[in-house]
Amino acid sequence: MQRRIPLFTGEGVRDAEVAVHPFAAGDGLGLTLTRYRRAPAADSAPADAVLLVHGLTTSSDMFVMPEHDDLTSYLLDHGYRDVWALDHRMSNRFPYDMASHRFTLDDVALYDFPAAFAEIRAHIGPTARLHVIAHCLGGVTFAMSLAAGLVGGIASAVVNSSALVLRVPRWSRCKLYAVPGLTEYVLGLPYLNPAWPQDAPFTRGRMIARLVSLFHPECRVGPCHMVSAMWGSGRPALYEHAHLSPVTHERVADLFGATGVHYYRHIRAMVRAGRAVKYRPGDPAYRDLPDDYLEAAAGLTTPLLLTTGDRNHVMADSNPVCHRELTVRAPGISRLRVFPGYGHQDVFMGRHSARDVFPHLTAFLDAHAG
Repeated sequence: MQRRIPLFTGEGVRDAEVAVHPFAAGDGLGLTLTRYRRAPAADSAPADAVLLVHGLTTSSDMFVMPEHDDLTSYLLDHGYRDVWALDHRMSNRFPYDMASHRFTLDDVALYDFPAAFAEIRAHIGPTARLHVIAHCLGGVTFAMSLAAGLVGGIASAVVNSSALVLRVPRWSRCKLYAVPGLTEYVLGLPYLNPAWPQDAPFTRGRMIARLVSLFHPECRVGPCHMVSAMWGSGRPALYEHAHLSPVTHERVADLFGATGVHYYRHIRAMVRAGRAVKYRPGDPAYRDLPDDYLEAAAGLTTPLLLTTGDRNHVMADSNPVCHRELTVRAPGISRLRVFPGYGHQDVFMGRHSARDVFPHLTAFLDAHAG
């Protein structure tokens, strides 16, 4: 397949020093941080740092998109000269989700975020102001780690689509119950992959993708059909087609990767509970995590901006409900911003996000910057 944009590209970021920082999660899994740094003017104050966190099946590539203005470049251009992008264990840059694993969201909260913040602090120092912009399950697991007290010293955080409350459409609930067992024990597959339409003819993945496409007449891009089948409820489910560049639509299989289905089981438990909860209460391996993360959030002091599109067919009204819950438990720490006409993923990956979305994010960071 001839790509118009290279896989795992850094080409979207202009005039920045780029450095990759490998580090180990708390359980020994290899992860990476990519730092995009622009030299300050001689008389400038020290720059605040920003950490970007992707969701499940995506990667740091969702913040670096050469086909249009992306969030990394936007931050650099608007005074945030030290931008870090985390690839945690749910990143499609790693092979972990193409194996039969039993990772849960608790693992990301317990092992990935504390190690990532320690690596960043080793470079920016203990007193530098650090902000976070996180998406979907990257936002959920960051909020879990924050509520557990495993990370701190954060000047402000933006969490898109879902934080400590998980609410999904009815059809998504059905898939959460059926898909893990069907995929692993009936089909004999450890993961689902939006790239299956590109597999060789008559292979199992290709045949599954063709079956899925029968139910998605909205476009002719097979990987787009697959990500709608994997997440959310709609045609398409993750974004509004009108908000995507045609180039982005063509490379859906690069931007969204395979995912192990065991994560679905933890999400299912959270949806059933209506909030972020531990997958195995009582397991001593996770004793540093609370059983109920929303209850633990009563002690939060980090200013939070919860965002979502009003056409979110993946996490529905999770963040509006989370905002109401936090208003009771931790009054004054959270604000809510709903983006008209946007869905779940196009908040960050839309071709006009730099016009419609990003100014609201930087305005919030500016209010808490040095």
